[in-house]
Amino acid sequence: QLNVLPEDKAAGNRPYGYLTEVCVIKVEPECSAPGLLSQDSHEEDQASNRSSTSHLSRSPLRGAKKLKNMQCKVTLLDGTDYNITVEKRAKGHILLDKICDHLNLLEKDYFGITYRDVENQKNWIDPTKEMKKQIRTGPWNFAFNVKFYPPDPALLSEDITRYFLCLQLRDDVVSGRLPCSFATHTMLGSFTVQSELGDYDPEEQGSDYISELRFAPNQTKELEEKVMEMHKSYKGMTPAEAEIRFLENAKKLSMYGVDLHHAKDSEGVEIMLGVCASGLLIYRDRLRINRFAWPKVLKISYKRNNFYIKIRPGEFEQFESTIGFKLPNHRAAKRLWKVCVEHHTFFRLVSPEAPPKKFLGLGSKFRYSGRTQAQTRRASSQIIRPAPLFERSASKRYNMSRSLDGAPIMENHETLMKDHTADRVAKADIITTVTPEKKAEEEREEREDGQADATATAEATPTTPLRHDTKVNRCAAPHASADLGKHQTNISELKRSFLETGDKRLSSSPALPLLLPRTAQTITSETSSTTTTTHITKMVKGGISETRIEKRIVITGDTDIDHDEALAQAIKEAKEQHPDMSVTKVVVHKETEITPDEGED
Repeated sequence: QLNVLPEDKAAGNRPYGYLTEVCVIKVEPECSAPGLLSQDSHEEDQASNRSSTSHLSRSPLRGAKKLKNMQCKVTLLDGTDYNITVEKRAKGHILLDKICDHLNLLEKDYFGITYRDVENQKNWIDPTKEMKKQIRTGPWNFAFNVKFYPPDPALLSEDITRYFLCLQLRDDVVSGRLPCSFATHTMLGSFTVQSELGDYDPEEQGSDYISELRFAPNQTKELEEKVMEMHKSYKGMTPAEAEIRFLENAKKLSMYGVDLHHAKDSEGVEIMLGVCASGLLIYRDRLRINRFAWPKVLKISYKRNNFYIKIRPGEFEQFESTIGFKLPNHRAAKRLWKVCVEHHTFFRLVSPEAPPKKFLGLGSKFRYSGRTQAQTRRASSQIIRPAPLFERSASKRYNMSRSLDGAPIMENHETLMKDHTADRVAKADIITTVTPEKKAEEEREEREDGQADATATAEATPTTPLRHDTKVNRCAAPHASADLGKHQTNISELKRSFLETGDKRLSSSPALPLLLPRTAQTITSETSSTTTTTHITKMVKGGISETRIEKRIVITGDTDIDHDEALAQAIKEAKEQHPDMSVTKVVVHKETEITPDEGED
């Protein structure tokens, strides 16, 4: 504020130079003669300029400050360490850019950098904040990880990007973060061997050439034999093709790209909250009990150690519902909130929301500042460079049983899943299974939610960014990403040579239609016909949605059928397909003649 005093020529008043310095402007009255300011006033103005905080008038002697560099050790996805020097005041994106330049990686928006805090909890480096404000104490040790798992890896433009995604998924499988069945371990392991070692050569590789590689948390000799048997049938398959098939099978797993966090529900029961591309998932007792897709979530927020989500009312509901969860501490609640903000913005919005421009405000000002998936895909489509050459060598992580943080695999997984107030969780505690029928119904619900969002223009427009309140993330923006391509790999075709051995563990069902909650599958032989009908029922009890899946198996034939043997075989196959789900049989005896619509469950 500039105060103007009345002009008094008799008193010889002069303008107040220290007042004009506030605006960095020299103000002289029109009636003042040239040279009216005395030498003392000039010297006072110069001293005021030197003491000003303005960058325009800062003394070059005071501005010269020695920059302090920090040595960083980054564990890459193949288990190797990359040492790099960065300035201590540099922002997080500087380190990420240097790592991606070192790896010759252009599609870098799917990746991020993690570090461990004083409580040994994993945190993501904020690209917009200075490194020294995020790493308070300890050495600057980081890990280069996949942050956003693409729902359809086939849409990635470059092979090198898919290769690094494969490395991340292999570590997820080996550490137990991505649980799968014996058949899936065998399938993914065989593609891993083909990608890293190439075609089978009996003269060079011998009979025990994969014993040093890791494919599963509890790897057995039987698994290695099956992997070698399948690998021998992939002669002529290129490493890039093997990685595509690996990703096509890995993306179908229920825990693909799920970031888990310890929490408790309103009744104090231990649960796990999972954040992924499609929404927020709730796990309890090794099973997924609920799912909140992003279109159904209106608002997410946190207060102290509590985390809240506000759910859009259903078709026959009038009011919104808010569900609360208790996290171990305030930092864990904020960490979960930030992960939700980033995933929602990346996968749901066309462009990120601009940060708020409030002079004074309460709460977190955190916003995701990177490119969204839609922007990343547009940028990837404009890549014109030749395919980069890179070496696919056997990863040190598998040979040395290392994880991203350099710890043994079993120890790393337990450390990842451990919070400072929670007991250590074994890998079996996070194993969940979602049947294809349940996944089909969820995809149908997502399409319905997308249609509902398209009509809700009063809340948001297609280009409206995510709106944040104080410590709040509003999830009202409609789905803005492009339709995903239907690049599906027929598992039964890939396993054809292996199925000839008669191993029933690797049997798989044909692709199920995605729009029908009731599905049917018929297998016909020369003497008998087997029809499997699946019915899905959803019930809401106490605000928790439960899904019950019933399979009805009808076996008919021209000759006598041993129903006990057929039923035992059906139960065995169901258990092998879903090893983490309980299978209950219900036998219905019919005194009348069996028709194609009746049989044994």
